[in-house]
Amino acid sequence: MHLLTAERLACRRSDRLVFVDLSFAVERGGALLITGANGSGKSSLLRLIAGLIVPFAGRLAWHGDAEQPARLAYVGHADAIKATLTALQNLSFWAALADPREATARARLALDAFGIARLADIPGRYLSAGQRRRVALARLLAAPARLWLLDEPTVALDTDGIARLEKQIARHRDGGGAVAVATHAPIALPGADALRLDDHQPADTDPSW
Repeated sequence: MHLLTAERLACRRSDRLVFVDLSFAVERGGALLITGANGSGKSSLLRLIAGLIVPFAGRLAWHGDAEQPARLAYVGHADAIKATLTALQNLSFWAALADPREATARARLALDAFGIARLADIPGRYLSAGQRRRVALARLLAAPARLWLLDEPTVALDTDGIARLEKQIARHRDGGGAVAVATHAPIALPGADALRLDDHQPADTDPSW
């Protein structure tokens, strides 16, 4: 069953068309692997799906229902970690926004799943880049969503961090969730649909745009 469908999407940033004629579907339990050269629009596509920008053309449709709404979680380039808050406080904030019941307990479980339970009481300013990335990714578990949008999620992660991320993505998909990943680096996404943005670059002389 489709969770999200896109028909002939085009994205424009400032005075430049980034990509055109982009169609795809994301299934429940599915994965979309987004690749392309620098500047091809990978981050812009994720931001478009997240509702942070609007399509220049085309249609994006969600297919949630009353019992299982199509909530999404977006982890972009910025880790969005508050420097003065501890790792646990950062996650508890997001967990409480999603559901205030047992927010701290869920935040602790999320930290443990990404191998950073020992960092619970460390302020964000003292975390390394890889640790900050793990905290940002742990937000996916602390504040659950049906669709995960991940922009270069393995950046700054070591081998253990990547393995933990891949494990959580697999569990999420097994539970009926879906994921869209934009990346240059290898990542295990069995059965993922491939979307190459290099194949959807606008022609300079295309009169239809």
